[in-house]
Amino acid sequence: MSTVHVVVPDSVADPARPSGGNTYDRRVCAGLRDLGWDVRLHLLPGDWPHPDAGYLDGLAGTLASLPQGSVVLVDGLVASAHPEVLLPAAGRLRIVVLVHLPLGHPLAAEAAGGPAGALPSGTADGERAVLTAAAAVLTTSGWTADWLRASYDLAPHGIRVARPGADRARPATGSADGSALLTVAAVVPAKGHAELLEALTSLPDRPWRLVCAGPLDRAPGHVARLRARCRDAGITDRVTFTGTLGGEALDRAYAASDLVVVPSRIETYGLVVTEALARALPVVAAAVGGLEEAMGAAPGADQPGRLVDPGAALAGALRSWLDDPTVRERWRSAARERSTTSEPWSATARRVSDLLAEVAQVNRSRTAYVGVGAGPDPDGGRPDPAPRPERRAP
Repeated sequence: MSTVHVVVPDSVADPARPSGGNTYDRRVCAGLRDLGWDVRLHLLPGDWPHPDAGYLDGLAGTLASLPQGSVVLVDGLVASAHPEVLLPAAGRLRIVVLVHLPLGHPLAAEAAGGPAGALPSGTADGERAVLTAAAAVLTTSGWTADWLRASYDLAPHGIRVARPGADRARPATGSADGSALLTVAAVVPAKGHAELLEALTSLPDRPWRLVCAGPLDRAPGHVARLRARCRDAGITDRVTFTGTLGGEALDRAYAASDLVVVPSRIETYGLVVTEALARALPVVAAAVGGLEEAMGAAPGADQPGRLVDPGAALAGALRSWLDDPTVRERWRSAARERSTTSEPWSATARRVSDLLAEVAQVNRSRTAYVGVGAGPDPDGGRPDPAPRPERRAP
């Protein structure tokens, strides 16, 4: 049995802190265990990516405690901002950094709930150094991989993609008028709730209602402004902020919906999109980041909803949905078809397993090197990636 040490923020186990990244980390760990890996989970307290000094010492101590040559999968929220800890560890451990959201992206701080530009200066330089020194970099979308290559000049063969899975679920039946709208995201500026409310206030005579499911404690001032906007527009009775939903409560929210709306200004993939499509729910989403990748198309090439430019175009897409029964049926039909093409989480875990197995193999065969395509070899170049192993449980 092969061992992988997984280093993640302790919020991954907190049901009150839902996120696509936390879901991904949990599902991948479970899938790796199913594939025969001995998964050693290390939960780190602290406000990552920039915890207090004592919590950063905890990260250093955790890495120092691992045996030399260990394969270590580290969440990017923990790894990317701390080259002073990760670079020394990369010399003795086989570190794979899992990048959900590049911290060097201009909207990274806002996406996490803070003000724009709130991350310390030098964050991008530190992230570049960490990812360059890593044995491999794992991303959750092709968009993220492309952004990292272009922004940090990383070796293409040092980055792998393992997109989130979407296990099939009971299809949502929908209503005749399509009036039940759902958005699932932490209520922070980058998720586009303000733009969505602005679009809906321009459609006062349509029979819509909106459920906003997601944590309300990440940006309280922003939440207060959204509530005030609803009062001023006279739509308070049509907009519900549920707070955090999970498990059966979230399933019920999807089941009661006709259309899922994802108006984010940045998404590296868009797990909400694939969760909606797994339930045959159409989606209207902003054409940013990895959302187009998540949306995909039905086998007949129809899109299961619409991708729009953030802002004013959102109102037009919602108007088309609410006004035209033909549009609703076409999007619903495409969503039903698209649901048949969703890959399960087990496929995601298999891709991660394949990468970890390669990293472990390189460690056994090239112990003098530091990294799969990421560190110097004795000749001053970069080692070639290891041959892809057979697809079997390690």
